[in-house]
Amino acid sequence: MVLRPLREEDLPRLLEIGREPKVARWWGDVDETRLRRKLERGNAFAIGHGGELVGLVQWWENEAADFRHAGIDLFLTEAWHGHGLGRDSVRAVARWLIDERGHHRITIDPALANERAIRCYEAVGFRRVGVLRRYWRGPDGEWHDGLLLDLLADELIT
Repeated sequence: MVLRPLREEDLPRLLEIGREPKVARWWGDVDETRLRRKLERGNAFAIGHGGELVGLVQWWENEAADFRHAGIDLFLTEAWHGHGLGRDSVRAVARWLIDERGHHRITIDPALANERAIRCYEAVGFRRVGVLRRYWRGPDGEWHDGLLLDLLADELIT
């Protein structure tokens, strides 16, 4: 698994991945405008494996001194679900956010029904904080619950 800065030429492949049913179920419309925003902000890495682009991991940061922390989110092509790349990507970005960006706490907020993602995050050391009721509007147009998980720097499982 390789993480590298997102590049313009990654966008077509990421759009393809975003249309895969198991990705679109949780991410909704991965469109070019959203991807370009990530490219411009520089807050996303392309996930590579075996020379192939297989997904995207993004982060955000709250830089307010009294609330400083970061968050992570990602998607992978269906072909690589269940092979540990998501776990490795989350672990690597969490480590980078802690070591290089100075964060002591990282959050992630998957859909409550996304059990595979939750298992992935918990395997890295994230702990359940609570349910975010009617947190996100899914591709079906309905509001769905999310699960807030967080990880303190000394809890990261390497």
